[in-house]
Amino acid sequence: MTVVITGASRGIGAGLAAHYRAAGFDVTGTSRSPMGDISLDVTHPSSHKDMAAALGDSAVELLVCNAGVYLDKGNDIETGYGADLWAQSFATNVTGVFLAVQALLPHLRRAENPRIAIISSQMASSELAPGGSYIYRASKAAVLNLGRNLATDLKAEGIAVGIYHPGWVQTDMGGDTAAITVDEAVTGLASRFEALDIGTTGCFETWDGRAHPY
Repeated sequence: MTVVITGASRGIGAGLAAHYRAAGFDVTGTSRSPMGDISLDVTHPSSHKDMAAALGDSAVELLVCNAGVYLDKGNDIETGYGADLWAQSFATNVTGVFLAVQALLPHLRRAENPRIAIISSQMASSELAPGGSYIYRASKAAVLNLGRNLATDLKAEGIAVGIYHPGWVQTDMGGDTAAITVDEAVTGLASRFEALDIGTTGCFETWDGRAHPY
């Protein structure tokens, strides 16, 4: 199985790349830094085209759209949430996901069991709205919506799309006091990706297999 993971230089992305490599799969991890197998800045359309070209005629069974930023952490409503943060966050967390899917559609179409896994967050939920982190929440809600609509449009082609909350994970973004380790998140997410098929396409699930409220 060929797996492509965006944002694979650290945290959950690096954990997923290590997991799939240990299982013997062909893994391509992307990163803005030279640490990735392929250099990819998800905010640049040309970078996505270069990634697709580097993959040649390969068939991609699993695309994990993991790259993301949380730039408004700790901002306050009176003085924070600058327009530049909105633009940067949506360029990475939403547009970057769409561009990755768009660029790799030919590769996904070559696969026997093509799947797209989008890492969103529980902070995407409209039912759970405790306030704050407006930019991050809005971007993750937008990518949830994007994933649901991609699932509709790609279903006829046999390409399944799932959207996932990875848990509150002990990463640079989640912090040291987060609830679960990277290994726990990775094990759970890999199980979710394995279970994803056309019958469950469009799902919004937690890392441990629960349906998440929208």
